[in-house]
Amino acid sequence: MNYLDTLYRLAVSLWAGGNAIFTLMLTPILFKTESRDIAGRIVGNLFPGYFRWGMACGVIALVCRLAGRGFEPKLPVIVLAAMLAVSSFQAFYVEPRAAELKRQIVSFETTSKDDPLRKQFSKLHGVSAVCNLAVLAGGVLLVVLP
Repeated sequence: MNYLDTLYRLAVSLWAGGNAIFTLMLTPILFKTESRDIAGRIVGNLFPGYFRWGMACGVIALVCRLAGRGFEPKLPVIVLAAMLAVSSFQAFYVEPRAAELKRQIVSFETTSKDDPLRKQFSKLHGVSAVCNLAVLAGGVLLVVLP
């Protein structure tokens, strides 16, 4: 195994592993042990770094993959590009809009679920969750692909 392939696998593993820990362990524990408002504030504070981490790992993985193997096989390159696109969409579109809505909602514990701002936030949260799971699935796929 050459240096570029090792670095590629490491970047993909760190990206997928970080995503899995954040999505499947950290966030559920925070929302189980803290109030909704406190857990949401903590997770919201972590998001910018979380997305930067993923995009940095993705860029490193893509560069290493292309430099080491070119476009062959094509599927890993396509999956990496899709993961980066989804992460960028989350980082530069979904997260800033969700953060702005969170600033406008005084409390998720006292604001009605029927509140228009809360409904908008819920839609963005759903989009973000689907995106996050798609990136995680892509990462798992890349770990098992040659």
